[in-house]
Amino acid sequence: MAGMMNAPASRRIALVFLIVVIALNLRPFLAAPGPILPQIAKDTGLGYGALSLLTLLPMLLMGIGAFASPPIQAMIGTRRGLLVALGLLFLGISFRFFAASGSVLILTAILCGAGAAFIQSVVPGLIKEKFAANVAAMTGLYSAMIMTGGALGAQLTPALVEGGQSWTAALAILSLPVLLALVAAAGILSETRVLRPDRGLVAQLLGRRRTWVLMAVFGLINGGYSSMIAWLAPYYQAQGWSGGGSGTLISIMAVSQGFGAVILPLLARSQADRRPWLWACIAMQATGFAGLVAAPSVLPMFWVAICGVGLAGSFALCLIVALDHLPDPAQAGSLAALMQGGGFVLAATPPFIVARIHEATGSFAGGWIMHLGWLAAAAILISRFAPERYPAAMGPSLPCEPQTVPDQFLFLPGVLRGKL
Repeated sequence: MAGMMNAPASRRIALVFLIVVIALNLRPFLAAPGPILPQIAKDTGLGYGALSLLTLLPMLLMGIGAFASPPIQAMIGTRRGLLVALGLLFLGISFRFFAASGSVLILTAILCGAGAAFIQSVVPGLIKEKFAANVAAMTGLYSAMIMTGGALGAQLTPALVEGGQSWTAALAILSLPVLLALVAAAGILSETRVLRPDRGLVAQLLGRRRTWVLMAVFGLINGGYSSMIAWLAPYYQAQGWSGGGSGTLISIMAVSQGFGAVILPLLARSQADRRPWLWACIAMQATGFAGLVAAPSVLPMFWVAICGVGLAGSFALCLIVALDHLPDPAQAGSLAALMQGGGFVLAATPPFIVARIHEATGSFAGGWIMHLGWLAAAAILISRFAPERYPAAMGPSLPCEPQTVPDQFLFLPGVLRGKL
């Protein structure tokens, strides 16, 4: 915190504000369609398998983007990269106004996923470098704002539809906050110079078994989010809930995620060993999924809320654990990006699997049972994350290139001197 105080307050606030406003736009495009899926299916003729692509494709691109973003960042710079990514996100959401055709709607999901992929690959390393003394707090804030954005999208969209807007217009309205983020980024960020990433570092990280374990844990734990965001609303609509009511459930999940993303990393910050908190998050998710299967009509808001807290805590703590593994910000940021890359590819698959389970059984309950198995596997893998084993797990010969990831925010003199 003392390092942060060396920078002018207005500049610190500008950086935090930018992270917040960008994070708010990383989930509404995923959360918004769920409460109105029956209407979308009716108008476009898409079945559940095709509709799962609205979640699967963006999540898959988020994974692929974590691998593709570093060289793109090296070629065009962080500022240009973020502006282009926000532009893609704006186009993807705004084009949903013309998405009465199923193919156009799926194209918008691709545009949104491509934009979000670059953004998500940049921010964790930025937090590690600029807020080295407050990684847990800033990661929690970042994660909370991501989940809060999802809540806003899930709540606003069915409300607009029930108020008389077409579903295409309701989805497209969510592009306006992205425009705000784009303007803010253009005004706050200065031109940057980004050197080409050290390919040897990426190759060595991919050669470490621990990198793949981190990917697996991230994907297994966060796969529940992609399923919930895609199928929670249809699950309850099949039980007679309205679009607005099922959208409220997604909002409760997202608000709970915001709470979990802030509180759990703060609670865990005093312990180098994050495993007890990760296991607690898994237990909360498991409780929620078990409740959705066994007693969906009994305390549905509780099942959704406790699952949301566990999902958000898992997301934030996984990022922190990846950053914990290496002391150098550039190396830690690369590890976190790779973890998200492989993890999001794995986490992208559940919506499609759950859709197939629904086609075979007529219910989404089998999908929630599937996630109980995924969580059990993640719990076993997490046992390897003993802090004293991090050096051995990562190996002694990683290249150290402090300038590989240079200063992204040149308007912060304190940051240029490495004081944040």
